[in-house]
Amino acid sequence: MFERSLFLVVLAGAVWAQSPEHNQVEIYGQKINYLEAGSGPEVILLHGLGGDSSNWSFTIPALAKSFHVYVPDQVGFGESDKPLINYRVATLVDFLDGFCRKLAISKATIVGNSLGGWVALDFALGHPEKVTKLVLVDSAGYSQQRTGGAPLARDVLLRLNPSTLEDTRKLMAVVFYNKNYSSEQVAEMGFVRHLHKNDSPTINAFIDSILRGEDMLDGKLGAVKAPTLIMWGREDALITLKAAKAFAEDIAGSQSVVLDGCGHVPQVECAGTFNEALGKFLAQP
Repeated sequence: MFERSLFLVVLAGAVWAQSPEHNQVEIYGQKINYLEAGSGPEVILLHGLGGDSSNWSFTIPALAKSFHVYVPDQVGFGESDKPLINYRVATLVDFLDGFCRKLAISKATIVGNSLGGWVALDFALGHPEKVTKLVLVDSAGYSQQRTGGAPLARDVLLRLNPSTLEDTRKLMAVVFYNKNYSSEQVAEMGFVRHLHKNDSPTINAFIDSILRGEDMLDGKLGAVKAPTLIMWGREDALITLKAAKAFAEDIAGSQSVVLDGCGHVPQVECAGTFNEALGKFLAQP
């Protein structure tokens, strides 16, 4: 849920076969920016905390060959409006539902990374008729009690909202397994982007919501009926494989793929193998 914007085009030199359209829709009076590409069955990609649509730069062109792909900057993030409210997962679920209604998306596969996976699951619980399949990528959503972790403290969670260049470098070293992503040069680009997006109040609001225990998924996922793929970076130091195993235990019939040499955002660090596994799952009847 905690990844920063990754500046993928700059860092990795991504080249689009066909550039996605940059569009905007108004939901609950707020402007929501989104990318759109391809045609076919609908797929919605949801970024994590502090992220934006650029987190899926390597995924969009791969999926657009066979699917109609939508990639929003969720409210409070990226280039979308950032109302000063007490954000929680349920907020993003409401906006996702509004997004589907405004764009006449009756049913879609929802792919979510980190916080985006939490939103995808909560959306599937509240609107099961609108979900074709689910893909959870290093997803958040469980309490520490469910995954056997130590209780979360506010000062620890605040590290997810860096206020200095060094804080940014340390965060990227946790998010990414590949240490090239925590170099001084990349950290500086990350810090500049973070300041530009002005999403610190949103992140702090989510931190407060997490500490209040709002919208946790413990004990709820037996109700998930959509075919589900759980994808995880083996070296994820932020949300470890313990969470992946818990999701697999609680979601009946789910499939799991663990990607070696990847941290919290495998769609970036392992784009080739990630896209291959994702495409294989989506092609299943």
